[in-house]
Amino acid sequence: MPSRTSETTQPREGARGVPERAPDTSAAREAPGRGSGAAPRGYAKGRAKRDEILEAATGLFGEVGYHSASLREISSRVGISHPGLLHHFPTKELLLQAVLEHRDEVDFALLADDLAQGVAYFDALVNVVERNAARPGIVELYCILSAEATAPDHPAHEYFQRRYDDVLARSRRELADRAAEGRLRPDVDIPATARAIVALMDGLQVQFLLERNGPRPPVDMAAGLRAYLSLILPDAAPAEAEASD
Repeated sequence: MPSRTSETTQPREGARGVPERAPDTSAAREAPGRGSGAAPRGYAKGRAKRDEILEAATGLFGEVGYHSASLREISSRVGISHPGLLHHFPTKELLLQAVLEHRDEVDFALLADDLAQGVAYFDALVNVVERNAARPGIVELYCILSAEATAPDHPAHEYFQRRYDDVLARSRRELADRAAEGRLRPDVDIPATARAIVALMDGLQVQFLLERNGPRPPVDMAAGLRAYLSLILPDAAPAEAEASD
């Protein structure tokens, strides 16, 4: 993502330097026609069409990646003209940015709800993984785009780089807090373990996608993460035995 825009569209950082919640853009979106006399009904219709475009783009980016996806194909799936799509998203980069922001808004809101209800951070991560299992299209989108974005010139490169940095920083902080409280197994290497947690989540997503609709039992991503956490966190809930055991 171009640095000028990425600094204003990524999840806000809290005092610990990690994402606390998705950026709140609702105020701007919920004030239709301010000073212009635009009718709320027309605004709602435009919002609905914008959401359709985001849904179609999420699907296509997840199927073929960013570079192979065509704005004309997205407009065709939504049933509008190519100029009509450009009215909502003038460039392909802005559409990709909106797709990623939308995913973050949903995920960060659900994570924040869990934390607000007293769910421990790593248990909340397991909940995120569990919810993602019911949204294979989102998992596919993330896997394909994050792999593509390893190229420095990819428009989502800075986005994914910052996202990884944020998750790693938050995981390191949570592990350090647990160590200080005596709730982490001895001799755990905190930086390496934080990176291992992120790597495990990514790897489980790939295995989950590969095994979809296959002859073998589906990969239980949440159980896999929970099993690893139980090895390093004495008070973590153990993973339930898989049906195949």
